[in-house]
Amino acid sequence: MSQETELKLEVHPQDLAALLKHPLLKSQPAHRERLFNTYFDTSALTLRSQRMAVRERRVGRRTLLTVKTAGQSVGGLSRRGEWEAPSRPGVFDFAGLVDDQALAGQLASVAWQLVPVFRTDFTRRSWVLQHGLARVEVALDQGFIATGNAQGNHRQPILELELELLDGPVDALLDLAHTLALGPQGQASSALRLLPANRSKAERGYALFMGERLQPVKASALQLQADMHPVQAFRVAALACLSHLQANESGVLHPGADGALPDPEFVHQARVALRRLRTGLRIFRPHLPTRFAAHWASEWKALTNQLGDARNWDVFATEWLPELAAGEEPPSSEPAETRRALQAWVEQQRRAAWHRAADALSSGEHALRLLAFTRAVLCLQPADPVGESPVHEGLAGWARAILRERHAALRQQARAARRMGPEGRHALRISLKKLRYAQEFLASVLPPKRAARSTAVLAGAQELLGRLNDLSTAHALLGTVAAGPVSALVVHWQHALQARLQTGLLELPLMERSLENAPAPWG
Repeated sequence: MSQETELKLEVHPQDLAALLKHPLLKSQPAHRERLFNTYFDTSALTLRSQRMAVRERRVGRRTLLTVKTAGQSVGGLSRRGEWEAPSRPGVFDFAGLVDDQALAGQLASVAWQLVPVFRTDFTRRSWVLQHGLARVEVALDQGFIATGNAQGNHRQPILELELELLDGPVDALLDLAHTLALGPQGQASSALRLLPANRSKAERGYALFMGERLQPVKASALQLQADMHPVQAFRVAALACLSHLQANESGVLHPGADGALPDPEFVHQARVALRRLRTGLRIFRPHLPTRFAAHWASEWKALTNQLGDARNWDVFATEWLPELAAGEEPPSSEPAETRRALQAWVEQQRRAAWHRAADALSSGEHALRLLAFTRAVLCLQPADPVGESPVHEGLAGWARAILRERHAALRQQARAARRMGPEGRHALRISLKKLRYAQEFLASVLPPKRAARSTAVLAGAQELLGRLNDLSTAHALLGTVAAGPVSALVVHWQHALQARLQTGLLELPLMERSLENAPAPWG
C-alpha cells in the first residue's frame, strides 16, 4: 500500500490563464493526457458507507484499478491509503491488488455486486517539480463528473489543482501551493483564487448521484488527551475549526441553481468556526509564539467581521421580519404596497451582504490565508522539551486553572447585566460565547457531567443575550432605511421591536442568578 499525501485546490475559471503563466509551470512542458474514470459500488453504496472508493481508470489503451480508503483532510491537505495496478476492464482482482488481507477479503465479498455509479472525464496536465527538499507532482484537472439516476442525467464541472507529494516533507506541499497562489507576479495583491478543497472527486460524485445538496455543518466534539502539551491540543483544536469553517464555506460559495440564497446556517456556522478558532488562539496564547497568536487573531477577526453583515441581515429577514409582517396591522394610512416595498428592500440588502461574504471567502487573499494558516499550525512545536512542560498538572490541570479564572471574571461581568445598555450586553454575550467555546474545547479532559451542566447554563444565558442583541441589531438595521414612503412603517416596526426588547430585559435577573449558581465544570 502507498500512503497518498496530496493537497487539492479549487481553481477559479477566471484565474486559469494566469495559473498556466506561472514561472514554475512554464519552466517545463506539461504532460497531457485524457483520463476516463468509472467509480463502482454496490446498489446499497456499501463502499461509500465505509468511506472507500473503487475506481477503474482508462488512460489510452491501459486500464488501472484503484482502491482508496478513508483518510483525513484539512485545509485541502489529505492523507489516505491507496492501491493501484494495471487491470482488465470489469475485472476486480482485489486479492492481487490489496496487500491488506482483511480489506482484500472485504472487497472480494462484494465484488460481484459492484456496478457503475458515476464517472469522471477530464484532461490532466501534469508537471513534476522539485520544490526545496521535496518532489511534487502538480496536476491540473479540467473536465466533468457525470451520473444518471431516476431524476435524469447530471453533470458537474471539474477544475482543480492537485499537488501530490512523491517524496520529501509535507510542508513543501503547502509552501508550493502558496507560491502558486501568489500568481505569476508573486504578489499577494494579485493572488489567484486557489481555494483548498476537502471534498474529493469521489465524494462529489456520490453527492451528485444521490442528488444531495450541501448541508450546513456543526462543530464536532474534540478529543484531547490529558497528557497533551497545550500546543498539541491547540493544533488539534485549530485544525478542527478550520475543517468546520471550510465545510460551511462551500455552502456560501455554491448557491442553488434556482437563484435562492443558501441556508442562512452556512454563514452562521462559518462565523461559529471563526469564533471558536479565535477562542482557541486566546486560551492557548501563553504557549503559542507571540507573533503567531497576534497575527492570526487579527486575521480571523477581520474575516469574522466581513461575514457579520450577512448574518445580521439573515436573522432580520428570516426571523424578525416575518414576525413583524404577521403582527399588528400597520397604521391605517399605510397601503399594503408599502409593506411589500420594505420587505423587498430588506431582501435586497440581504443579498448584497451575502455577495460580500461570498467575495470574501472566494478571494485570493482568503486562499493565501487558509494555506498559510494550515502550514503555520502544522509547524507548531512546544517551546519546552518533552517532560519539562510548565503545565505541571497536565492538560486537565491547566484547563481547570484557565476555566476557574474565566468563570470568576464572567460572574463579575454578569452582576452588572441589568445596568448594561446594548453594547454592554453584547460584550457579556461575547464573553459567554468565549467561555462556552473554551469549555467545549477542553470538555474531553473535564468531568463529563459537570462540564455538560455548566455548558448548558452558559448556552441558555447566551441564547437570551443573543435574542436581545438580535432585537437591537434589527432595530438598528431598520434605522438605515432612507426617509420616504416607508418611514411610518419603519417607526411602527421599531416600536414593536423595542417592546420585545423591554420584555426580554425582564429575564436578565434570572439569567444573572443562573450564572451565579452554575456548577463549576472542573469538579
